[in-house]
Amino acid sequence: MGQRSAETASSSSSLMTDFLRQAGGAAVIDGGLATELERHGADLNDPLWSAKCLLSSPHLIRRVHLDYLEAGADIIITASYQATIQGFEAKGFSKEESETMLKRSVEIACEARDTYYERCSESACDDTEDGRILKHRPILVAASVGSYGAYLADGSEYSGNYGDAITLETLKDFHRRRVQVLVESGPDLIAFETVPNKLEAQAYAELLEEEDIRIPAWFSFNSKDGSNVVSGDSLVECASIAESCKKVVAVGINCTPPRFIDGLILAITKVTTKPILVYPNSGEFYDAIIKEWVQNTGISDEDFVSYVNNWRKVGASLVGGCCRTTPNTIRAIYKTMSNRSPV
Repeated sequence: MGQRSAETASSSSSLMTDFLRQAGGAAVIDGGLATELERHGADLNDPLWSAKCLLSSPHLIRRVHLDYLEAGADIIITASYQATIQGFEAKGFSKEESETMLKRSVEIACEARDTYYERCSESACDDTEDGRILKHRPILVAASVGSYGAYLADGSEYSGNYGDAITLETLKDFHRRRVQVLVESGPDLIAFETVPNKLEAQAYAELLEEEDIRIPAWFSFNSKDGSNVVSGDSLVECASIAESCKKVVAVGINCTPPRFIDGLILAITKVTTKPILVYPNSGEFYDAIIKEWVQNTGISDEDFVSYVNNWRKVGASLVGGCCRTTPNTIRAIYKTMSNRSPV
């Protein structure tokens, strides 16, 4: 590693260390985006999924980001999970238009943070009567990068099975320009989310080094059996890739049923010294064929939050929610973690 890369890795590591120290040793990640967009009236029946709102209703994305900040989230994740240059081009947009929409995902989140800070400055107290949390604190914007499977929009991010034709180089080439554009847009970090297999984790790690990405990243895997990632690859081996990449400042699990999280955290702690993040889904089952969540298969906010103290106890320092969790879920997590004491 050259001197410049070593300096970048050092500054990346210190960003998360300093952020967690200021947050009191633990931080709150936001919750599900698509669920909330739909609740506000967005129609996401489209291969672009939540990224469709970058075109049709950016004001709704901004509103949901604000809802999560007012629920106590310390990190908001951009609406770029399913936003890819290839996906936009398939819809008839030019490369330039596609890159502009990627940039907008970061700009909208940053605008929401600015608006939130303005509201904090105008408020006389941290907690309002209507339950909003208006507390001036460090807030990070994480630019979401969904997997190749998310772009395919066929549920393969929940299987990790891309077929033999998809190689390490294929994945690096697919993600390269998208990552560059997101980084140039000014987020605080890159969130590689719902990583379904070891190959894609390796592609991300090599991409961060090859492109000398100057901001930190986190890797977040998903599991459906409580021991491996969804492809069947070993979670420990996947987490080891994140541990060995100097640009990665946190590693963990998302979009996974809450009941599996304890054991997955314990597995990750065996191979990493980096902060561990968890943002599970509500426990509901997603039917990739009909592209709908199966009703009444998840758990309540109360049950979800009952896990949080134990997740913290076994090693998680960043906690939030994924699909089907809401600002109410995040507010409950915030309250559960209210014994944090910023340094």
